[in-house]
Amino acid sequence: MPPIQAALFDLGNTLITFDGNWPDVFARADQALLAELRAAGVGIQPERFLAEFRARLNDYYAQRESEFIEHTTGYVLQALLAEWGSPPLPEDALRRALGEMYAVSQAHWKTEDDAVPTLETLLDQGYRLALVSNAGDDADVQRLVDNARLRPYFEVILSSAAYGIRKPNPRIFRHVLEVMHVPASRAVMVGDTLGADILGARNAGLRSVWVTRRADTPANRDHAGTIQPDAEIAALAELPGVLAAWQAKSN
Repeated sequence: MPPIQAALFDLGNTLITFDGNWPDVFARADQALLAELRAAGVGIQPERFLAEFRARLNDYYAQRESEFIEHTTGYVLQALLAEWGSPPLPEDALRRALGEMYAVSQAHWKTEDDAVPTLETLLDQGYRLALVSNAGDDADVQRLVDNARLRPYFEVILSSAAYGIRKPNPRIFRHVLEVMHVPASRAVMVGDTLGADILGARNAGLRSVWVTRRADTPANRDHAGTIQPDAEIAALAELPGVLAAWQAKSN
């Protein structure tokens, strides 16, 4: 078993955690989006449009979990506006609208207490780090990373919105490793989702570490016992010890 050179991390529920109420956040985010659309001169029936937008997003979320293709939230919004007879939003207006929408949820994502200390320890030990996040909007991921003050720790930060492919498709993992010039056999994926992170790592030839403290979800329960990580930890603070044990075995 070759020694590990690089660790790839998931973002949500791995390095950061959400402390809000999703239905309330979605409702306030929709109103923020609507206000920006009106400011951009888009004339729509508010309640009907927002209901249709959320329905389209839910369809998109379901579709991307089976096809692992990321069309982005912006694409969904522009397509719906076109169906309502509205011309496409200029890029700057689209970014403002989505920025205001995502700002509502961004306020509720908090950095895990052991995230920065763990990343600092790994860097001190010579590991190279990257972040790979499934998300419908790249700007949202980039803002979350900056809000959490995580950017300095990573050589590569890649979202599925920017790449067009979602985890567990092995292409997104391989792309990051190609950029880093690290073979899959010398990399590990660290994340909270069995399907996206652990299965994706295995399919791409990486080792995997499952972080379980935020992992009690319906999707993970569905995969329990069928998708096996190489290691399981309750908190990120345990990760350096796991990697040290693997390195000892490789020597």
